[in-house]
Amino acid sequence: MSRHNSFNWTTSTVLYSSQSISLITRGYVVTTEQIVFPEGVPESRPIWWRNTKYKSDTGIENQSKVSMDDLNGAVKSWMRFNDVLAELFSDISIGNGAQSELIHLNCSEFPSGCVLVKADHKIKTTGSIKGRGGVYEVLSYAEDILQSHGVGCRADPMALLSSEARNIFERYRIVVGSTGNLAFSVGMVGRKLGFRVEVHMSRDAKAWKKVRLRSAGVNVVEHDNDYSHAVAAARAVASSDAFTYFIDDENSVKLLVGYSAAALEISNQLEETGIRISHDNPLFVYLPCGVGGAPGGITLGLKNIFGSNVHCIFVEPVASPSMLVQLASGSVRPVNVYACGLSNETIADGLAVAQASMLVAEVVGHQIAGVATVLDDDLSEWVERMWTLAGLRLEPSGAAGFAAFARHGSVIRHSFDSSRASTNIIWTTGGSFFPDLEWASAREHGQRVLSSRPNSGG
Repeated sequence: MSRHNSFNWTTSTVLYSSQSISLITRGYVVTTEQIVFPEGVPESRPIWWRNTKYKSDTGIENQSKVSMDDLNGAVKSWMRFNDVLAELFSDISIGNGAQSELIHLNCSEFPSGCVLVKADHKIKTTGSIKGRGGVYEVLSYAEDILQSHGVGCRADPMALLSSEARNIFERYRIVVGSTGNLAFSVGMVGRKLGFRVEVHMSRDAKAWKKVRLRSAGVNVVEHDNDYSHAVAAARAVASSDAFTYFIDDENSVKLLVGYSAAALEISNQLEETGIRISHDNPLFVYLPCGVGGAPGGITLGLKNIFGSNVHCIFVEPVASPSMLVQLASGSVRPVNVYACGLSNETIADGLAVAQASMLVAEVVGHQIAGVATVLDDDLSEWVERMWTLAGLRLEPSGAAGFAAFARHGSVIRHSFDSSRASTNIIWTTGGSFFPDLEWASAREHGQRVLSSRPNSGG
């Protein structure tokens, strides 16, 4: 893998391009100010950007919008929900509803330290990381609805599956905006419980995800615009109906804490394998980032458990580095990728987001170690590589962590003075539900990329 490490993007962490631009959010100009972007971002070059405001030892106690009670409550809620999911999905073992394996990766492509894969692409409920946050919020809402109707369900979680509960849920509608996987998670679980579900999908959403949602009885509303417009449309629909609940991927604390519970899962899995995270063996976690809710929630949980011994790396496509742009701008107002001339066009539909979540930027921003960006060809290459090397069936978004680790891993470790041993977790976010035809096409593209690259080993 010398090809990747031969790129020296170290200068990108210290050189910046400054320009006066209009801040744009959902198509409206809101202000004009001097914005500073890391060099290489406007040119769509893959870079590693270390967060200049990163506070490695800052924990949840300093947060105002998310508390320790929220994180602990999410863990307790998942203990109830996992049994419910085992009933809803026949192929799930009790207690295994939204969990995934931690796989040791042994291959010469990754010689540096211990490399593990958190295989969320194999979550059995919905085949993606959104089976954590999206499913959590649907089930939390279901509990709240039953409680409001005088049906006790927290002591008896199976009450969520009763005929009485279903009759109540059928009166309500859940609405969400998504590029695909969140919609799929919300839609599948919402419909199984009896809710009416409406999903607003951006132009980036894949056709097969729409087909599967419609086959499950979900009302799919298509938008010929980007993710932020789809979310705004869903929000507007929900605001006019008291019996409609909006799952807000940009601003939901429920989603955030639903994802955060994965940190305890990771901690337990590391302990089971005998890996101890410490100052002498820090943990680097590579998290694909779209709007930021999933990696943001996971980062909250991991920093709460491991503190300064864990560094969470967000991974974004070069055309859609929404969290990088927001954090690097230093602005308290929304700044999207169009502001620095980027297209937001990428094969990674789950990461095709122009504007990062301001909730995540505010609550988690200082806990994000930095952002690594990757090319679409990198994603295609690692879709193919991880199938041939480890039998992992990933969609392009799900391969982002491997692409970032291969291209930037050495520079990232050195930027934290970690030339010593380290443990690296690469989080996969989706792919096991990839239709065979789409999968074959993704592999063919990956093979073409490999054959065109020097020293690819393909």
